[in-house]
Amino acid sequence: MSPFRSVALYTEGTYPQAHGGVSVWVDQLVRGLPDHEFSVQAISGIPFARPALEMPSNVSFTQVPLWGAAGPAPRTNRVREGAILAAYNDMLDALCTLNVTSFGVALRALSEQGATGTLTSVLEGSQAARLTLDVWTVQARIQDEDRLPGRPRLPHPTVSDALDVQMWLEHALRPLAVRPPEAEVGHAVSNGFAALLALNGLWTHGAPFLLTEHGVYLRERYLEFRNTSYTPGFKAMLLRFYRLLCSLAYREAALVLPGSHYNRRWEEKLGADSDKIQCIYNGIDPGIFPEAESEPEGSVVSWVGRVDPLKDLETLIRAFDLVRRRIPHAQLRLFGGTPAGNEDYERHCRNVASQLHLDGNVSFEGRVSDITDAYRAGQVVALTSVSEGFPYTVIEGMAMGRPPVATRVGGVPEAVGTAGLIVRPRDVMGVASALSRLLQDRPLRTRLGRAARERVMELFTLDGCLEAYRRAYPVALARPAGGQDL
Repeated sequence: MSPFRSVALYTEGTYPQAHGGVSVWVDQLVRGLPDHEFSVQAISGIPFARPALEMPSNVSFTQVPLWGAAGPAPRTNRVREGAILAAYNDMLDALCTLNVTSFGVALRALSEQGATGTLTSVLEGSQAARLTLDVWTVQARIQDEDRLPGRPRLPHPTVSDALDVQMWLEHALRPLAVRPPEAEVGHAVSNGFAALLALNGLWTHGAPFLLTEHGVYLRERYLEFRNTSYTPGFKAMLLRFYRLLCSLAYREAALVLPGSHYNRRWEEKLGADSDKIQCIYNGIDPGIFPEAESEPEGSVVSWVGRVDPLKDLETLIRAFDLVRRRIPHAQLRLFGGTPAGNEDYERHCRNVASQLHLDGNVSFEGRVSDITDAYRAGQVVALTSVSEGFPYTVIEGMAMGRPPVATRVGGVPEAVGTAGLIVRPRDVMGVASALSRLLQDRPLRTRLGRAARERVMELFTLDGCLEAYRRAYPVALARPAGGQDL
């Protein structure tokens, strides 16, 4: 197999514009494979002035903002405009009928038209607005008359729903109007919009792509939409778009590389061929996370991560209130930054702590320059997320000999094994009981901490992860239509 060198790396909301677990993973990948050239194309919400992370010399970078100004519209003609509207019509029909094959054909046609630069100007026009309302209305009526078993109900649109969906789709399809990097292989580091870029690369240059999935992208969209104020029609169409896009990416990827075996069930259900799914666990450099030599004084719990609703800090804080009642001087130290857009959630969590009179027991400490200090600060590491892939914070803390209390989501149980305590998500009593047990039982902490370090050394090293990806790229290039053991 010939040496492999160039990769188009597609990201969404992570590397290089934001810190977090996926950004850490990408940074490890590009630095760990210095003989590869990575052209990073990054989806962002709005344009950002500068990257948050310093990139090595083997990385080039462009950003693809979904919600920035579209720029001046190039001249078009009736033939080209008609082709775009015909593809848009077919995509709308596929969304209404949940037909992933038709959805893929329509997206590919839009990708071909996107190369002309006229996609945005046509999709934001009045004809696209009329199509959105008409196709949706007709399909809703048809489905009312002929309800198929198991098919989700398609709500009837209002004019406002149709206009909102049209505007959202115009922005969501902007990645198809951006020329993808020329590389031997594409690599989407998540499903969703990163995968849309990878599909565009496949259709434009014929470059097969790998799809890595840390958390389950579609599941996280379902969780995200639970508490929104969107109308039923608007929510239904957006979730249909995400569902079909994720299914299409699973089908078209040369390899699907989840970060845990948990993801496989979702991937197969949504269309991935089981033969091309290969789990590659995240890895860390155990030399950077040495076993802690001692414990802090008192009873201290560390939490490390980004402040985000998916991390469910509220459950942790409420559980810690019960811990404090058993261990009055216990401390909960929260380490991690707050991404833009999550400031309200941070304020909410601070208010919960204040209402429970925990101001002297719970501290929000922000980002730390040396992450190992955050793990040394506690005797136990907590994670109460409602959705995860294969979290770095768990295996980093385990590498330093800190036993975790973590929720049964995603690949977390695979990471922890028997080296920590697993609880149900959103289970305040369960989290409190597990934390209290470890804080009050030093021999148990010591035994689990030793087992945690050994588990990381055996299963979750950075060298093993990098070698798996070094082998995956040429496999994808050689056999774009199927899987092969790595």
